[in-house]
Amino acid sequence: MTHEVPEIDLSTSALLLMDLQEGILANYGGGATLVSKVQEVLHKARKRKITVGFVRVGFEESDYQNVPDRNKAFSGISATKKFPAEAPESQIASELTPLAGEIVVRKVRHGAMSTTNLHEQLQARGIDTLILAGIATSGVVLSTVRDAADKDYRIFVIEDLCIDGDPQVHEVLMGKVFPRQAWIINSSQFLSMI
Repeated sequence: MTHEVPEIDLSTSALLLMDLQEGILANYGGGATLVSKVQEVLHKARKRKITVGFVRVGFEESDYQNVPDRNKAFSGISATKKFPAEAPESQIASELTPLAGEIVVRKVRHGAMSTTNLHEQLQARGIDTLILAGIATSGVVLSTVRDAADKDYRIFVIEDLCIDGDPQVHEVLMGKVFPRQAWIINSSQFLSMI
């Protein structure tokens, strides 16, 4: 397996911005700095015509009802009716508002593809490479890396555009876990690659 970072084919790549929404960003002290850095990357990706996708958490009433008590992570969200689909907390950060034609999916579990049609939308556009950024490293990023690898995508994770409540967990995932299935880059590298 090669450790050299491959080139990014702009025509078959998608930048996925995951869970960068008001109610999640509010839980992270570095949220404003993160959004500012994401804005720069998003602007350049759009300029270079890279497919852009947004993933957000948001529940309809039936989604809450479909979460079983045995689901440790989501039963609490269901019980408290957190992240209702139309609430401000469930919306993508206003600084990152999607443009017409960009992919936007709403999910009700950790992974970007697990409860959405994201994979089908990406396949329909001929996408085989994903560039991931989001909150949290141990949540949506981890789940999406694993699922996307199983679906045979080439994966890049932009390390400084991901944050986690536990910095040590972030470091272990970026340094030891993700490199088995993804190339770890920073936002400066990404901007120079495209």
